[in-house]
Amino acid sequence: MRTKLGFLFILAMAGVFSAQSPSPASGAAAQQEPRAYVYREIDGQKLQAFVFAPQGAASGKPTAAVLLFHGGGWVTGSADWTFDEARHFAASGLAAVAIDYRLSAGKVTPIEALDDTRAAFRWVRRHAAEFNLDPKRVAGYGFSAGGQLVAAAGVLDLPGDGIDGTSSKPDLLLLWSPVLDIADVEYYAKLLQGRGRNLDYSPVQHAGASTPPTCIVHGEKDAFVSLREVEGFRDRVVAAGGVCALNVYPGVGHLLTRNIADQLGELDPDPKFQADGTARLIDFLKTRGFITKPGRK
Repeated sequence: MRTKLGFLFILAMAGVFSAQSPSPASGAAAQQEPRAYVYREIDGQKLQAFVFAPQGAASGKPTAAVLLFHGGGWVTGSADWTFDEARHFAASGLAAVAIDYRLSAGKVTPIEALDDTRAAFRWVRRHAAEFNLDPKRVAGYGFSAGGQLVAAAGVLDLPGDGIDGTSSKPDLLLLWSPVLDIADVEYYAKLLQGRGRNLDYSPVQHAGASTPPTCIVHGEKDAFVSLREVEGFRDRVVAAGGVCALNVYPGVGHLLTRNIADQLGELDPDPKFQADGTARLIDFLKTRGFITKPGRK
């Protein structure tokens, strides 16, 4: 079942998303425009980071940051899919950085996407002084396949972490309909092109005591990422003494769509659940000290 579902998942992500598709918090934030930077140049590609300045943060004090990673089944998508959510985070007082990463095509696999993800966290921390950021409060946000990238960066121990003393791991995870168990997904194995094992990149099998504090938003009827999958991740983290808050919304599917009968078609996300899910992420950031009011230490 997982093998077939994995194949359908990739088809779905390649088909239903477009550059015009709404992010989970579409339409609810002020239209701040970001500044674009090249965070990495590799194999002839210039990968960009789009920085949204924090609003209402305490003057002169370093702020926390959140890096945002789009979904799209590792084969499609772009950073602007997360711009609306980035504006929400920026309006709450964080520096929000939407990230482009290499998509699987030709010789490029999800391994490269994860390498870019980790490079983005290093880039932000190396430029912490320039952006007035606290390098010890750098969160990662990802939806769908982007959730897998963020979670994998947080739970996997991979060669190269801590290059030049700079960590590539997020300090906190914000996951929206995240792909967390790819151990038996045949299509993911196909994307890897024999360069690794699914298990090596499957977050749920590596979750534990060292997993960063995590907040998950998920639809009860998600046809692509089962509730059991995210519950398994939550249970492993909590059993090991870690922190994982799972927020499940009844009667909705992937990315909180109300169209649960056809999650391969046009998404119809529930606006009330979207707003509540975003509020849950913001509250989680506040409780973990990533968002503070002006004048508060």
